[in-house]
Amino acid sequence: MIKYDESVLRRVKRIEGQVRGILKMMEEGKDCKEVVAQLSAVRSAADKAMAYIVAVNLEQCIIEEKEKGKDTGMIVKEAVDLLVKSR
Repeated sequence: MIKYDESVLRRVKRIEGQVRGILKMMEEGKDCKEVVAQLSAVRSAADKAMAYIVAVNLEQCIIEEKEKGKDTGMIVKEAVDLLVKSR
């Protein structure tokens, strides 16, 4: 089981706050350009959070597999596939 460190938890909490802010902007009838800009910022932040989670998990998996004397190539391929599918 992966443990998520405080850094990634803060990132996701920040995204949560951004989404709440977007909802408030929409409820207040703010300009669509402002809303779209904030949605774009959320998407970028989510992409960075996903990349961080995959990278940390990949590092942990590679260490574990090397300790077992196994090939790590498949783990790297799975991580790349996961990132590609997330876009």
